[in-house]
Amino acid sequence: MDHHTVLIVGRGKLAAELLQGLDGPGIAGVLPWDGRDAAVGGPCMVVHAGSGRELGDVFDFCSATGSILLDLSTAGTDYPAEAAFPLVVCPNVNMQMLSFMAMVRQSAGLFRGLDIGISESHQASKKTSPGTAVHLARSLGVPEAAIRSERDPRVQREVLGIPEEFLDRHAYHEIVIRDAQVEIRMQTRVLGKSAYASGLSQLIGIVSGKRPGPGCHDIVDLLLDGA
Repeated sequence: MDHHTVLIVGRGKLAAELLQGLDGPGIAGVLPWDGRDAAVGGPCMVVHAGSGRELGDVFDFCSATGSILLDLSTAGTDYPAEAAFPLVVCPNVNMQMLSFMAMVRQSAGLFRGLDIGISESHQASKKTSPGTAVHLARSLGVPEAAIRSERDPRVQREVLGIPEEFLDRHAYHEIVIRDAQVEIRMQTRVLGKSAYASGLSQLIGIVSGKRPGPGCHDIVDLLLDGA
């Protein structure tokens, strides 16, 4: 396994958590994006967990150095048409959720032609696109505009059953597949602070082992490759 210096791009909660808690056998060190000049010797892996303001500079850096970019953003990023570096899109870094997303993608063809609904709920402060729900919708052939999003704390508490203490940090997803006689419901809940740092550490090891070539890759496809 290659050992990478990991550069964290972003200034929000997620970026701060990764800077403080990211560690693992394939990680040589963790630096903020502003400290990238200190990353000398050996390959880098850039983790974008920001708003997108620095993405132009990130693309230039990865093109010049051949560094791998893991994009954790869910804000509808415009990627280069032909990336000259490995770009891995990661709409989620929780390993259980990624396993669920991989399962859905593998079995999606079995449900073509049925009525499929997707709903999601996150804390009211979430303003970015619901990346996990969008990924599930694309796997199942559901239009992104048909995703039902909930941001009302009262509905989250009284209808969805989100405990009061987790209203300010949760992720809820539900897939409903039905015809006239049968209804299947699949529901996921992440309550509180998810294990982002430990999940990302595992993903870094997986991506390092896969050694993807230049171009855009979906983390779920990489997980399924050889599974």
